[in-house]
Amino acid sequence: MTQSKRPRGRVTIGDIADLAGVSRSTVSRVFSRPELLNPATVARVRQVAERLGYVVNHAARALSTGRFGNIAVVVPDIANPFFPPLVRRVQARADREGYAVFLGDSDEVADREADLTQRLSAQVEGFVLASPRLDEDRIRELDIQRPIVLVNRDVEGLGRVLIDPSGGMDEAIAHLDRLGHQRVVYLSGPAESWSDQQRRQALATAAHSAGMDVIILELGRPSSEAGRDAVSGILSSGATAVIAFDDVVAQGVMSGLSLRGIDVPARMSVIGCDDTLASGTHPALTTISAASAAAGDAAAELLLAILRSGERESTRIVIPTHLVLRATTDVAPQQTG
Repeated sequence: MTQSKRPRGRVTIGDIADLAGVSRSTVSRVFSRPELLNPATVARVRQVAERLGYVVNHAARALSTGRFGNIAVVVPDIANPFFPPLVRRVQARADREGYAVFLGDSDEVADREADLTQRLSAQVEGFVLASPRLDEDRIRELDIQRPIVLVNRDVEGLGRVLIDPSGGMDEAIAHLDRLGHQRVVYLSGPAESWSDQQRRQALATAAHSAGMDVIILELGRPSSEAGRDAVSGILSSGATAVIAFDDVVAQGVMSGLSLRGIDVPARMSVIGCDDTLASGTHPALTTISAASAAAGDAAAELLLAILRSGERESTRIVIPTHLVLRATTDVAPQQTG
């Protein structure tokens, strides 16, 4: 039996084509658009390439095909524990289809987000924008350059994955109502946040139905420090319960209340959003789920489907939420005066 000789020097797609018994264009497609080929052909060519020690030149492939093999995920604050599970799921899904993932952090600034996406668009084939701070016009302009899938931003005509807070907020207000609470503080998120806008609306609707008063305290950028600093406003409001924009803010509230000797939940009930830190707080935080990992899976699949087909998707995926009961809510304390 005659064995094919291994080529000397740098291995080319021509060498692989000769040994695999296919055309050079077929080899090229194996490393750029394998979904267009018979799986057996793809497997044979990859086996030959591996045996020869062939390494894909991604820069050269991008120049010749316009396909970079990269996608990007841009988030407003990577330190927020909501986003890492989402990013990990996008990366895992992309990796299975041969894409690398670039990560950008806009630091909650729309102009920085615009600059990041413009810089990255020269190196990636598409974007997942999670909770983008860009206005709609700039999002649409970017989508003309590279396909976009949005998470927690509802822009008609684009692929988007939306986490609907209404179910969880309805359950939270019903729970507080059963416990006798009549006034609740909502600690808000950034004004540009679609999630915050949806949570305010869901809270207002649920509280109105329950006959409960809502006081909104504006925090701006959500953080543990912001939650801690809001405690004075919470106490002066006369509320007996707090719903925070996210678990990080809720953790700060609990810390601030503890510093003042105010027991949670005996004297103040606290509910977070996102279910990211809940099991790590003391007492364990009651919170509204957010399913960020599921959102990452759905967003990645939407974007990869667009890249496979070459056609924009207007798919709208809605992920429901629910209340996760733990230990930071209790019967409302008796009000005096």
